[in-house]
Amino acid sequence: MPELRKDPIIGRWVIISTERSKRPTDFHLEPEKPDTKACPFCAGNESKTPSEIFAFRSPHSQKDGGGWEVRVIPNKYPALRIEGDLGKMGVGLYDRMNGIGAHEVIIEGPDHFKSLEDLPIDVISKVFETYKIRMLDLSRDNRFRYTLVFKNVGEHAGASLSHPHSQLIATPITPKRVSEELRGAQEYYTYKDRCVFCDILREEQNQVTRVVYENDGFIGFCPFASRFPFEVWVMPKRHSPDYTSLEINEMELLADIMKQVLGKLSKALQRPQYNYVIHTAPIRWPRKGYWSTIDYDFHWHIEIMPRLTRVAGFEWGTGFYINPTVPEEAAKYLQELKV
Repeated sequence: MPELRKDPIIGRWVIISTERSKRPTDFHLEPEKPDTKACPFCAGNESKTPSEIFAFRSPHSQKDGGGWEVRVIPNKYPALRIEGDLGKMGVGLYDRMNGIGAHEVIIEGPDHFKSLEDLPIDVISKVFETYKIRMLDLSRDNRFRYTLVFKNVGEHAGASLSHPHSQLIATPITPKRVSEELRGAQEYYTYKDRCVFCDILREEQNQVTRVVYENDGFIGFCPFASRFPFEVWVMPKRHSPDYTSLEINEMELLADIMKQVLGKLSKALQRPQYNYVIHTAPIRWPRKGYWSTIDYDFHWHIEIMPRLTRVAGFEWGTGFYINPTVPEEAAKYLQELKV
């Protein structure tokens, strides 16, 4: 019989449809066609991209040349543009503002065919350190309220280029999805005087059944109310609302768990298309009183969502997600895989 499960953070309900239960081999995945044209993100093609903003590169290499490990460039087709003022105004009943923001691409390595999980730990660590460096830099711009880091892998996940990369968008408002999560965390804290994410972390450690991988600094697990088959959250054990609070030793532990979790998903699901998103707190300084209890009630984390099913009319019409794979079964399968 199908089961309804409630997300304790924002109160969203998910349908776990056991009658539609699927194992990894039941998902029909479309293999991606390799690129046949010259890729602008590959080594040697640096001139085909906008000038780099930041890079980890060898000591004597030149900007916009070879010798880099991780490279950040402006998106050639940005969703938001960094130049200009917000220009907030009312138009009758409605509110509008200019599309001001920042849109950057983090190229995760010069090799077109090496996915993030295929890279050495020290290089993966530099990718996640790059996120922190760019988020901190953009947070100094008083026009911005939020910086979102996300990764799209595969055409159905929204990727237009298959070369391993992720993106960062800074927005002048706090996104609705983030606001819902913040309010859910704040309400839980007001009621129980505890962080809901810390409580979830302890519960997952106690129950074990949904844990995929764990190290000294992080835990990866299939959420109790997983929206998608083989959805995995990666959460730091140290409470902090801000991704940018990560320390150097934690970067290596984060790189380790992401390598393991993405490697397990890749092996189980034959390199699936997926998205991951870093959920972190909004930019709060120098603004006072912005989400006043956020330091205590919010806990940054990464949500990894394989694109194995399609969201259709029922989901859009109701807000329910139908997940054909029981999270405990998905976690057990992933946990047992060696990568």
